[in-house]
Amino acid sequence: MNSRSTRTAIVLLVMIAVAVAPSLRAQSKESLLRGYSSSQSRTEIEWEQKMRATPNPELLREYVKHMSAEPHHVGSAYDKQNAEFILNKFRSWGLKADIEEFDVLFPTPKERIVEMIEPEHFRAALKETAIPEDPDSNDANQLPTYNAYSGEGDVTAPLVYVNYGVPADYEALEKLGIDVRGKIVIARYGGSWRGIKPKVADEHGAVGCLIYSDPRDDGYFQGDVYPQGPYRPSQGVQRGSVMDMPIHPGDPLTPGWGATKGAKRIKREDAEVIMKIPVLPISYGDAQPLLKALRGPVAPEQWRGALPITYHVGPGPSRVHLKATFDWGMHTLYDVIARIEGSDAPDQWIVYGNHHDAWVNGADDPVSGMATVLEVARSLGELTRQGWKPRRTIIICAWDGEEPALLGSTEWAETHADELKEKTVLYLNSDSNSKGFLTVGGSHSLERFANEVARDVPDPTRNKTVLNALRARRIERARTDEDRKEASERADLRIEALGSGSDFTPFLQHLGIASLNTGFGGDGGGGVYHSIYDSFAWYTKFGDPTFEYGRALAQVNGTVVMRMADAEVLPFEFTDLSETVSKYIEELKKLAKSSGREIDFTALKGAQRALDDSAKRYEEALAGAPLGAIHHLRTLNERLYKSERKFTNQRGLPRRPWFVHQLYAPGFYTGYGVKTIPGVREAIEEKHWNEIEPQMKDAVSALVAFKEEIDAAARILRNKE
Repeated sequence: MNSRSTRTAIVLLVMIAVAVAPSLRAQSKESLLRGYSSSQSRTEIEWEQKMRATPNPELLREYVKHMSAEPHHVGSAYDKQNAEFILNKFRSWGLKADIEEFDVLFPTPKERIVEMIEPEHFRAALKETAIPEDPDSNDANQLPTYNAYSGEGDVTAPLVYVNYGVPADYEALEKLGIDVRGKIVIARYGGSWRGIKPKVADEHGAVGCLIYSDPRDDGYFQGDVYPQGPYRPSQGVQRGSVMDMPIHPGDPLTPGWGATKGAKRIKREDAEVIMKIPVLPISYGDAQPLLKALRGPVAPEQWRGALPITYHVGPGPSRVHLKATFDWGMHTLYDVIARIEGSDAPDQWIVYGNHHDAWVNGADDPVSGMATVLEVARSLGELTRQGWKPRRTIIICAWDGEEPALLGSTEWAETHADELKEKTVLYLNSDSNSKGFLTVGGSHSLERFANEVARDVPDPTRNKTVLNALRARRIERARTDEDRKEASERADLRIEALGSGSDFTPFLQHLGIASLNTGFGGDGGGGVYHSIYDSFAWYTKFGDPTFEYGRALAQVNGTVVMRMADAEVLPFEFTDLSETVSKYIEELKKLAKSSGREIDFTALKGAQRALDDSAKRYEEALAGAPLGAIHHLRTLNERLYKSERKFTNQRGLPRRPWFVHQLYAPGFYTGYGVKTIPGVREAIEEKHWNEIEPQMKDAVSALVAFKEEIDAAARILRNKE
């Protein structure tokens, strides 16, 4: 054989090897689940396959139709009826279940006025228009359009347009010579969480705040509006809370402790999370006359929305009268808590939750997700009747009061904080769900686990697994060659870091419990968020008409719950975490450079490298340990699931001690958006230069403590502890 032939043969062999290797790897992975012996893997896979065959799209449709049939905000009759419906379902499937009640402050509107008095008169409707094709859009029990936990006030002042109303927008206004002191500001939704807009407006001296939905962001600029398409019509309004939840979520009157019947409560005027200025949301139909009447400088190009006007900043001559008053009543929450007792480790808990309350009918948010929780509960109940017993206890929760301020989950977590910190292995969260691709956020020690679960669930419409569908999506949408290469070649797809915006917050960022948040979406489009149009009619036309993706989420989350509940060695993995922390540090270095400050990251980077070494040693120890012969297995698993607690510091973050996690937190000026290594990052961003050194020390201490926990787990695997 000549050299050219030899080279050709070698190339062919390499090509064959490359082609075969993935299937061999997949076969190997499928035959051995992380944390399971070979025989246990086979048994677990059989039970999981039975579970994944159980969720039924027709039942999901029935649940969504029933629970979204009436408005069910906190304090409404149907909110309690839905809780009782969920309770009865849990019990009918053989789960032990009860309702746990909390009493919380939840304001509802008494008087709302938005009117332009100069240069002409216009009074905003502040009401969404009923649509004949949607019978739920004309329900007398709907909450009016408002922002919960707004300040009260009756103010008249010139109007100023502030774009998204985030700190950078006020810096731009300052360069234009525009001061909002004594003015009413109007901001568009987007760019940050809604509660940031009045918060920053108040800091700059504004006396009131309007928030509107611009059609560029979720209206006709994006596509056809409802009922022809999924996007927000001209009178659609996004309700929502403006409580300052980056300080703390939950009941404003019981900050840090559970709002039980006899709990101590502070005075409302002492609650630091209630906004000080009046705030109201309006539609783009109501916003257009107000914005059209503005003069002053033309808004910067990136500030311009899709209304058929020239966007001016103001101030005036548009002069606006804004009045908002509220009924500051106490209302009862109904958290439904079900459990399946563990057989071998009943005091290790897998907690899985989704909220059941909505701003109006809420077919998408949250009922679509709550329905999948019901199907997981039914599926697990069916397995128990067939003889399956989870190793660990499974707790399934239907939270109330998520929409106003993560109320039900926060009050439950604060009430049971000590027990949860001692026993909880994982908190799994879901919320709204629709057709599209899986999204996963959470603790990066669970990144590989999430990938392995997604590998084992079929995508309903793409003839591939959920994981492979997501990988193809990321490759297709990659913006840079580097992103495309990573999506193609990195063994594990990255999961997102979690900020806030749903019920994982008290578990992850207050108690230090490793968490995941899952859901499908991205293919349906949408502009009915927190409006009367989030209905069964809208959802069955645009959200998930066949409920196939509801079934897929039930399969994903059922697999997460079972696999974590049954594992002999909990399937945490730390090399992905370490590599992600390294990326966060590089981001901080770039941020520091752009700030012009000399900041020493030597200790932080050294702690990350030490963590990386420990993560690799743990993997070596796990690979070399026969799972059936591990001494001190209980201690090992406790080390693993309590490792996330090592990222907490009980002093908390500056100006918000409720948030104790040193790796993930919602941003002080982003609300939902995450800040990673938040103490250091926000010290640089907000120019709190004196905080950088102590926050750096706290971050280093957290990484070192986490590393030591992994080292201890590796020693157990080597039978050296």
